[in-house]
Amino acid sequence: MTPSAGRREWVGLAVLALPTLLLSLDMSVLHLAVPHLAADLRPSNTELLWIIDSYGFMIAGFLVTMGTLGDRIGRRKLLMFGGAGFGIASIAAAFAPTPAMLIAARAVLGIAGATLMPSTLALISNMFQDARQRGTAIAVWMSCFMGGMVIGPVVGGVLLENFWWGSVFLMGVPVMVLLLAVAPALLPEYRDESAGRLDLISVGLSLATILPIVFALKELAKHGPQVPSLAALAVGLALGVVFARRQRRIADPMLDLGLFRVRAFSAALGIMLVGAITMGGVFMLVSQYLQLVAGLTALEAGVLLVPQAGAVVVGSLIAPRLAKRFRPEFVLGFGMLLAAGGILLFTLADVGNGTAVVAIGMVVASFGMGPQGVLCTEMVVGSVPAQKAGAASAMSETSGEFGIAMGVALFGSLATAVYRNVLAIPPEVPSGVAVEARDGMAGAMSAAGRLADQASVLAPAREAFTSGLQAVSVVGATFVVLFAVIGMVVLRKRSQPEPELAACAPEVTAA
Repeated sequence: MTPSAGRREWVGLAVLALPTLLLSLDMSVLHLAVPHLAADLRPSNTELLWIIDSYGFMIAGFLVTMGTLGDRIGRRKLLMFGGAGFGIASIAAAFAPTPAMLIAARAVLGIAGATLMPSTLALISNMFQDARQRGTAIAVWMSCFMGGMVIGPVVGGVLLENFWWGSVFLMGVPVMVLLLAVAPALLPEYRDESAGRLDLISVGLSLATILPIVFALKELAKHGPQVPSLAALAVGLALGVVFARRQRRIADPMLDLGLFRVRAFSAALGIMLVGAITMGGVFMLVSQYLQLVAGLTALEAGVLLVPQAGAVVVGSLIAPRLAKRFRPEFVLGFGMLLAAGGILLFTLADVGNGTAVVAIGMVVASFGMGPQGVLCTEMVVGSVPAQKAGAASAMSETSGEFGIAMGVALFGSLATAVYRNVLAIPPEVPSGVAVEARDGMAGAMSAAGRLADQASVLAPAREAFTSGLQAVSVVGATFVVLFAVIGMVVLRKRSQPEPELAACAPEVTAA
């Protein structure tokens, strides 16, 4: 019989939820601090971009490596190493005297974050072996992560109103101290005793694959198709092929590609990728709409989105219970259909009065997507052997990272194309101002500041941006509906792990 989790495991879950919440807070809170640190450190435009992007680059690049490393050296050990590194790097970032020091600290934070994310999920999959309990535990974990993304701007706004910009980084220090103090007593150790040595060539190829692709997606979102971004994308994809071929040849691959033969594993990863693409791209535009079109401050927009966090939490927590009464793929599919309905509400937003309908749409979409994150994550970690939990968790997280980056690039490009096609600048506006306004809503606001009649530029720009949001909403909702149906069909007959996967390396130690 599958052992049930006891009090120690549930208290341990609370410990694992803290760094998860912190990581998502750290992803969303920096954007509020950018004006403050820019005024203090005076970074160049390039340095400012690296301050913002280095954290995400390092997390995306090292997730697969750290997930596999945890399987080899022990997931609790890697979690504690990562927690210590995250705490030290947080202090270094808070008191960084120069832009270069802050970039370096943010990069270390990203590497440490890449150790924390797969370690927490892998430990949950090992601590909660009963499928129902594991589903509830993953729901709590997912709720903390998604909720932190939304409340980050609120927490950051409060800190920045009362302290200096470095205070947003110090949030992590007490959390990591608590993690290091209680982890040995509450968290068991798990590792794959039969795993071989970590292949350093595979590590290098993994980084050389992921980092150029993430860089290319970010550049495509900012500047559209250009030679450097397309070249980086081509290099990343080519090295990805080399990486995959090496994993098939070596005796102890860093990433077991055979996991993709498990239907539930590959289908759940695909659905998670689609969800991240859609929600990442659409919600990015919604955040810009609230500030650039509706005229809300960053803090006001953050407060308006707090109900979204509650919707994610509720949707995530009820998903395991619904999956006990109905087939999980149906809960997943109908949740995604509900999310598509919420996204379609964005098409009703207009320039004059769209704040309420956008807020309602965010709540409905987030509630509908809650089951998708929980159930797909449970399918990923529950459909592979226990000794593969770290690698599976890392692939789950990497899917989300890629999805968000792809969503911002794809839907951002679509919104920009619609914006430029719809934008109608009056002929009396100077040509230089009109050209700058066509770059985007931020450019229009900057250009309008040089005119006495700012409305002549801002009014058509806001109309054009809203048209872009509406177009993206239709495409995104269609995308979600399509994959909701595909997911229900594909997962209808979920297969068990392949015999060779279930038999390989059966000894997993739990200390």
